[in-house]
Amino acid sequence: MVSFFISIIVLVLGYIFYGRFAERIFGPDDRQTPALTVNDGVDCVPIKTWKALLIQLLNIAGTGPIFGALMGACFGPVVFLWIVFGSILGGAVHDYMCGMISSRHKGASIAELSGIYLGKLALYIMRVFAVLLLLLTGTVFVTSPATLISSLMPGTLGTTFWTVVILLYYVLATLLPIDKIIGKLYPVFGVILIVMALSIAGGIIFLPGYHIPEITLTNLDPEGLPVWPFMFITVACGAISGFHATQSPMMAKCITSEKAGRKVFYGAMMIESVIALIWAAAGVAFYGTTQMLHSALTDLGQSGVVYDISTKMLGSIGGALAVVGVVICPITSGDTAFRSARLILAEWTGSDQKKISRRLLITIPLLAVSAVLTQLDFDVLWRYFSWSNQSLAMISLWVATAYLIINKEHWYPSLLTAIPAIFMTAVSMTYILVADEGFELPYSIGYPIGSGLALLMGVLYVITLRISISRKDKKAVDISKQ
Repeated sequence: MVSFFISIIVLVLGYIFYGRFAERIFGPDDRQTPALTVNDGVDCVPIKTWKALLIQLLNIAGTGPIFGALMGACFGPVVFLWIVFGSILGGAVHDYMCGMISSRHKGASIAELSGIYLGKLALYIMRVFAVLLLLLTGTVFVTSPATLISSLMPGTLGTTFWTVVILLYYVLATLLPIDKIIGKLYPVFGVILIVMALSIAGGIIFLPGYHIPEITLTNLDPEGLPVWPFMFITVACGAISGFHATQSPMMAKCITSEKAGRKVFYGAMMIESVIALIWAAAGVAFYGTTQMLHSALTDLGQSGVVYDISTKMLGSIGGALAVVGVVICPITSGDTAFRSARLILAEWTGSDQKKISRRLLITIPLLAVSAVLTQLDFDVLWRYFSWSNQSLAMISLWVATAYLIINKEHWYPSLLTAIPAIFMTAVSMTYILVADEGFELPYSIGYPIGSGLALLMGVLYVITLRISISRKDKKAVDISKQ
């Protein structure tokens, strides 16, 4: 249990110190944000900082820090290290940079930012890639809450009914101005989510019979999957998630000051990591061993495990409330996933979104495709979502690196994002080479190739950095001669 408390403390210190370090590197100033300069009454709307923080938390949380953390806990308490350091050094930096860069480009999506900083080819690839990821995300976040709600009311309304209800809600949340539903309900839901996570934490800490194991580097996965790269893909939203790159631009349109960015973007990621840490600890503490946790996930599914832990640990009332908190997560990420997809498609087609008819023209086909995708196996959806999620994080970090190279005088600021970008390149490339849903190469082949591709990106980064520095030095000399 000592490791659990230390992990919480490190996350808090990470926000205080490394968050400020990232903020200094980016350099927020007093320029007006899109909420003030655009203020279209639909997507760019001024929102108070504390509300923006809670909305951002609900946008990014989803079932990722819960389901992903539970599955990641099967590797053992080594998962604590990835949640803590992955979030501080990678995930929170990723979210902060994506949000702040977007703010300086009138709330542009990650697809448009990729085009600006990585070129037109990246723009076209990212438009397609981001929309597909958001469709997968929205679909995952339809299926999982529908299953959870039906488990709360067994023998009455089934999963299909709740799937339809959630999809209808998504239509409204995607169409209406952001301050009508999201701006009013999300702050309340954010508080509920935090209270529910703290309830589970209180259960595993204070109730008798639960033991949180200490951190060890030993791989305890019952299936024998190696920690590298599988754990780093499995636990996405609690450590680093490309999905967040699609969500941060939404709040970049709504914050009223650049200096609020660290609280909203870096801070929300830190809270999400605490939630992931709690559920990872709860999974092992509740079932006793990773083998028992894995068996429960196999027999009950992720939703069933959440319901099992919540009800048996906190009783029927407390358990129901805890599950309600977990239900809120995916629904409040699913609707913003579709909203982000609408915005990316609107940018792509040049469609002004002030008129509701134009929003409908994009929204209805999106939700229709998602309705079809809900018929696919959830585990298959989750695997492809996880890989595409981390691949988008990799690309987003390279976008942020290019931004820092271009906009900073010295070479070292870009290391803030270049180091996690290289790491995530190795993770994503290695996984798709060796995973069953990838190329299924032997580890002896996939590992060297994945590492080699990451090394190649590192070399390209150094070359680009040297060229940029050389050009800046030449420009400085030319100016001095004038």
